[in-house]
Amino acid sequence: MRKKPWNVLLSGTMVLSFFFCLISPSSAEEPAMSGNPIFTSMFTADPSAHVWSDGRIYVYPSHDIFPSRGSDLMDKYHVFSSDNMVDWVDEGEILRADDVPWGRPEGGFMWAPDAAYKDGTYYFYFPHPSGTNWNNTWKIGVATSDKPAADFTVQGYIQGLPGSNLIDPSVFRDDDGSYYLYAGGGAVSYGAKLGADMMSIDGPLLQFTELEDFHEAAWVFKRGSLYYLMYADGNPGANRMRYATSSHPLGPWTNRGVLLDPVSHSETTHGSIVQYKGHWYLFYHDAKVSSNGTLRSVNVAEVNFNPDGTIQKVVQTPDGVAAIGPRSYATEVKYYDLVNENFDQYTLKTEYAMDAGNVAIGGGATRSGGNVENMHNQGSYIQLSGIDGGAGGKALLTVLYASADNGTAFKVDASGDTAGDGYFLALPGTGGWGNYTGRANRLVDLNPGANNVIKLSGGMGGANVSRVIVSLVPAAGQETEYPVTGGNVTFGGGATRSGASIENMHIPGSYFQLTGIDGGTGGQALLTVVYGSADNQSTFQVHSSGDPTGNGYSLTLPGTGGWSTYTGSASRLIGLNPGTSNVIRFEGGMGGANVTRVVVKLNP
Repeated sequence: MRKKPWNVLLSGTMVLSFFFCLISPSSAEEPAMSGNPIFTSMFTADPSAHVWSDGRIYVYPSHDIFPSRGSDLMDKYHVFSSDNMVDWVDEGEILRADDVPWGRPEGGFMWAPDAAYKDGTYYFYFPHPSGTNWNNTWKIGVATSDKPAADFTVQGYIQGLPGSNLIDPSVFRDDDGSYYLYAGGGAVSYGAKLGADMMSIDGPLLQFTELEDFHEAAWVFKRGSLYYLMYADGNPGANRMRYATSSHPLGPWTNRGVLLDPVSHSETTHGSIVQYKGHWYLFYHDAKVSSNGTLRSVNVAEVNFNPDGTIQKVVQTPDGVAAIGPRSYATEVKYYDLVNENFDQYTLKTEYAMDAGNVAIGGGATRSGGNVENMHNQGSYIQLSGIDGGAGGKALLTVLYASADNGTAFKVDASGDTAGDGYFLALPGTGGWGNYTGRANRLVDLNPGANNVIKLSGGMGGANVSRVIVSLVPAAGQETEYPVTGGNVTFGGGATRSGASIENMHIPGSYFQLTGIDGGTGGQALLTVVYGSADNQSTFQVHSSGDPTGNGYSLTLPGTGGWSTYTGSASRLIGLNPGTSNVIRFEGGMGGANVTRVVVKLNP
């Protein structure tokens, strides 16, 4: 990370969401992809990746807290893990500045960390100043646990290291079981062998003066008999990742060039390379989501080597990497999915006007003509209370707005947010303060029941808000009744409408059709037709949007004793697609039945 403090708060241009992964099976033809960034529950940077004995891959990043006031605020380390490179779990917070007894009184400055494992103990190494004069009081702290992602306790710090420019610790384990520490910043790079206690230096502290344009972010790994030292260079305004190789873990090093070009919207670069299940991966950060160099996100790419051991330049892609195992549990929603707006299953919508009784404003925000304005003011907010979270879990928040700014962002707080970091909602400009064409979406977490609160905080660019929509996924078993008099019902081929019924369905070619049917999350639904019939038995051919065969379904309607005896109820399972754009068509000509209602029950 950057040694120079950042004090400018910038706004973003895309949505970062915090939460739970939408798990769907992948096909052999199109393997599931991780998408980039891979962590979306918070802003993360400086990823250090390791594979432990449980077979999972763990990433230990730093944490860019939102809203940002620069790198001095960084704190509250989380750990993320996966067993297939696609489905990631936020294992939770493992350490914060308040846990460091020797740390600076003001806290913050929890910069790029790393981890190691030895003899049943996991070691977490983190840079943190011990004094208010942070630039000259850096320490490499050490915390330990018997778990890879929980219950870490600070044991102290490594003695005898320089206090200036000593950041970004990296620990490498060699094949013989020895461990080495690498650290440095401000164009100074150090390496040393670690003592048996993993908290002291065994031998001299070496300075790697031979590295070309070293800036910070050292990372060492080994492939075959060759040692690789990767680092961030000092390219002005757009650091690159360079690397060098050696036959010894402490050099001397031979410079090999650039392996990663500058990343999007971030001056800094920092990462790690690790082998997992036969593949080599580079973890790195960029700021494409936020357009703010102090609000970064972790990405991943596959690494390829040339026959001579040199590294092919890594290509940064939005697709990320392919799954290397079956789909599994995850807490991180893929940004790859979010940018494609795959929100069709959130069909239970509640709309809130900005002058509704449950909408409060403050901090300089004002109402004008039913809209909330002046959200550019620091401290401004819109708060909605009494929000129904259904059974709890994910909900889709949609904000309708106008903005003449180019990069506005709101901080969103919601009752069900367990991480407590809030959610980042970007509101791209619409070209004018009265141009209410903006529509910004993000997933938030709500508690069960109707007592949820959602708060939108401004101060990061301006946006005038006209409405807020909260959408839930329909619960299993939810029924929707469609009268045949509705505007979504059409008929033809001889079928007619009389009063509240569709009649003359005995005529060959007759049909009636319902559009805009809510399929929820998709899959099987129970279709029920309420009718009257003087025939002994009639049959409808039913076609629905989600029919996987395309052949339709046969629905038998026993007689009720009269055309106006509407006691008949015939049901069958059909397939529906996710969302509210489904069509169900009933074709007659095989006996008569007058239909008055159609009922669709989701996930029966």
